Parts: sequence; structure tokens; C-alpha cells
Amino acid sequence: MTPSTHFTAGNTPEAPRSDLPGLLAALAAGLSSIGYTVDGVAGLLGPAAHAALSRDQLVPALIVTDRALHGEPTTAALAAVVRLWLLAEPQRAETLDAALPGLRTDGLLELGLVEQSAEGHIQAKVDLRPYGWDPTVGDDGVGSGGADLWVASDLAAHQRPGVLRHDHVLGIGQASTTLVQVTTRRHVATALDLGTGCGIQTFHLLHHADHVTATDISARALAFTRFNLLLNAAALHLDPFDLEARVSLRLGSLLDPVAGEEFELVVSNPPFVITPRSPGEAAADQFTYRDGGLPGDEIVASLVVALPSVLAPAGTAQLLGNWEIPAGTDWAERPQSWATPDTDVWVIQREQVSPEQYAETWLQDASEARDRVHYQDSYAAYLDDFASRDVEAIGFGMIWLRRPASGPAVLRRFEEITYPIEQPVGPHLGAAVERADWLAAHDIAAAHLLVAEDVTEERHQRPGAEHPGVILLRQGAGLRRTNLLSTELAGLVSACDGDLSVGQIIGALEALLGGDEGFDAEAFRGRLLAEVGNLVRDGFLLPA
Repeated sequence: MTPSTHFTAGNTPEAPRSDLPGLLAALAAGLSSIGYTVDGVAGLLGPAAHAALSRDQLVPALIVTDRALHGEPTTAALAAVVRLWLLAEPQRAETLDAALPGLRTDGLLELGLVEQSAEGHIQAKVDLRPYGWDPTVGDDGVGSGGADLWVASDLAAHQRPGVLRHDHVLGIGQASTTLVQVTTRRHVATALDLGTGCGIQTFHLLHHADHVTATDISARALAFTRFNLLLNAAALHLDPFDLEARVSLRLGSLLDPVAGEEFELVVSNPPFVITPRSPGEAAADQFTYRDGGLPGDEIVASLVVALPSVLAPAGTAQLLGNWEIPAGTDWAERPQSWATPDTDVWVIQREQVSPEQYAETWLQDASEARDRVHYQDSYAAYLDDFASRDVEAIGFGMIWLRRPASGPAVLRRFEEITYPIEQPVGPHLGAAVERADWLAAHDIAAAHLLVAEDVTEERHQRPGAEHPGVILLRQGAGLRRTNLLSTELAGLVSACDGDLSVGQIIGALEALLGGDEGFDAEAFRGRLLAEVGNLVRDGFLLPA
């Protein structure tokens, strides 16, 4: 394990410098003045080239920006910056001097954002791109303003030749944005970003947490995070001369940097990628941004077991992860074995792939396919590794944990949802947890319920049939669930207008159906109460 230490270095080798406040302020002002924002770049490129860039296809954007270089000064300046950092296209020093006159090329060189190419041009050393989000309302009703930021990270595989460096600092990717979308947002005093990378989760946490602790095993990653925080100090409401007042950066492995501390919220996009281990392997041989160095899915397993130890009472943790699915087993068996009985847990599997698909994804991710022999050897190593544990599939999804404030855990749920859901889904996950707590504290028979606003009923029947053969409830928001109803449950739902209690409605249904021979009123009532409880849990019915 790597020992923990507070990270305050502003000049880390092979990372942007964050110890030059004047240059950082000039960079922020220059980027803002030319409209280097998410909307500004989208407007410059146009829908087609912008969509292609989101797929890591650079050619359409190169064509558009080449024309824009000859336009009016602000457009030309924006095009030059886009070509430099998003398209990794070397620029002339005088072009960058004109685009960012308050900083000029010399300032970019001093900050470590660019370097001089062999041909004498200026080329990007990092990816520096705009990032932002719209204003939102948190799960506790507290508003959070939007933000326009800039994020530095290492150049990605489509921007540079060769295999990625093993201490590669990952930028804004699908996994990081997924975690942003699934995190429930409420005001907390203390939050932990475990494995911060370039700081994406910390940016969002700062809008609803008084103080954030961000950890990583990589000093380069923390250097990028520190640079990004200070570059965006104004938008993130940080004092650039007292960063520690709101953010603590810690260098160390997993939970080592925060041993003995407690947090109200923990988020983590951990290095969960399952990677074959080899004899004599050193940490320098691993891709630190994705590989925790443990065999199989042990990195996620160890975190699920250990995270409750750093949660305050009622504190929650949300993370992404992979889990192995051995042949002949249900996907949920592995995650179920990790969760302790005194911890609330909710796991949603979003995707399941074969060992072959998994190997192809992660070898491509680090550009390891560019060397044919290396690719073949690495692919075979993946398959051998999975075969050694009889793994026939790998699952990916999200994990939610909570340390109960008092009393026993009330939520233990493992489900597979592979269809599209509403994003951000975090508020809906938070609401579902609140409903689970409500169910644990209330008698469902005495409850007065309403049908949720986004719920519709769908009926199907054969031509000429007297009654429908299929009755479905559908959600239009959140997890967009569909529930198959019996005729009596459909009748109960239709009567949920808040006037009668669930028990009263069931009593009326008993009176209507109870005349049938062999009718078991107790079983009928118990079944309906359980089904109504499920409908509340899933958000089809809500307390009046």
C-alpha cells in the first residue's frame, strides 16, 4: 500500500503547473474571452463535426476549423485553440500569441500545457477542453448553479501515437459522466472523491458539499486536479490562495489516505478494470487510471466491504464497478457476497459482456492494438485469466451503499436494467431510497396513495375478448420501469386517488370477489399488500 500524504505540490514533473496564479488567471480570462466553452465549441464546429468529435473522429472538425482560422479574429482565435487542444494539431507561435494575447505562447510553455515540436511549431502536451453543466435542483431541494469550466488531462489515444503512458491521467469519459449522472445530490458537510483522476467528480461535489477530500494513488493525477481546481477557482467558489479551506488533496492507495475519517458522501470511479496479473509485475507496469493491481474483480469487492468504515451515520457511497460472472451462476451472486448485512445496498447491472468483448474493449482503450504481437499476447492473457476462474461473462454497473443512521439495514436490492433510462438518474435513485425508508417506517395498509404523475396504463386484449389479457403500468421518467398487473391489482391502482387507504380499497375488492368458492381472503390481502409495496418502492404509487 502507498502511504497517505497531503498533496500540495504545484510543480509536478510531466503535469501542468498550478503554482503560477498570474498565468492561471490570464489563461482563464483568455479562454473565456474567445468563447472556449461547451456551447462555443459546438457553435464553431456545427452539429455534424461536433457529433463526429464526440466519437473521437477529428477530420470533420479539422476541416471546419481550418476554414475558421481565416475568419474574424475571435472566431480565428477559438479555432486555433480548438485545433491545439482538442484536435492535437500543432500551431504557429504567432497564431497562439494572437489568440491568447494576455498569456501568449511563452505563458503556455511555462504552465506546461504545450511544447515545441521538432518542426518549430507549438503542440499540445495535454488535452484542455471546456466542460460544464446546467443549473439543477438537488435531492434536498437546494439549488446548484450551472458551471462553465476547463479540464486538463492527458491526450487520449485518438490524439497521440503509440500506447498510452501507464500513469495516464484520464479525461472526461463515459464512466466519469455516468457517475456524475447517477450520484444523488444533497447538501453535505463532507464528501470524498476516491480516485479523483483529473477531478471531475470533485467539481460537482463542490456545488453541494462544504468540503471535499480528493484522493488518488497517482501524483500526476493529483497535479492535474490541482491545476483544474485553481484554473476554475472562480466558478467553483474557491479561494486560490487557500485551497485547503474547501478541498484536501491526498496521495495514497484506496482508503489509506482517509483512514479513521468519516464522510457523509463518497463517490468513486475506481480503477475497476479486470486485468491479467503476471509474475514479477510492478506498479509501473499497470495503467493506474483503470487497474487497481488486484486479481479479478477484487478491487471493487474490497471497496464494497471497506467503504462503510469511512461513512458517517446515514452516509452514502456511490461507485461504478465490474464483477465477474462464473459459469452456471447468476450475475448477482458476486456482488451479493460482498455486501455486509448491516449495510444498505443497491446494485444495478447496466451491461454484461463476454470475456472476448471485454478484452477487446480495454486493449483498444489504451491503444494496445497498435502492436500486432503485443495485442495477440495480451488478448490471449485476458482469456486465460478469465478461464482460470471459469468466468463466462463480466458485468458492469453502479453500486449504492449506506451506513444506517440507526437500526437495521432496510434496503438490499440487486437488479438488472439494460434499457435506456432518464439521465441524470441520481434524483430518481435518491427518491427511491426515500420510498424504501418510508415503507420500512409505515403500515402500507393504512397508507393513502396516489398514482405518480409520469405513470400510464396500457391494456392489450385479443379482438373480441371480454377482458384484457395484459395490463401494464409504465413509468415515463427515472428508471422507466414496466410492471405487469393482475386485474385486481389494476383495480386497486385505479382507486389510488388519496381518499381511501390501501386497506379500505382491498376490503372493497374482497367484497367484490370474495363470493367465489375457495376464495382465500387472507392470502388475497397479503398478496395485494406485497404488490402495492413493490409499486411504492418502484415509484408507481406515492404517499398522498
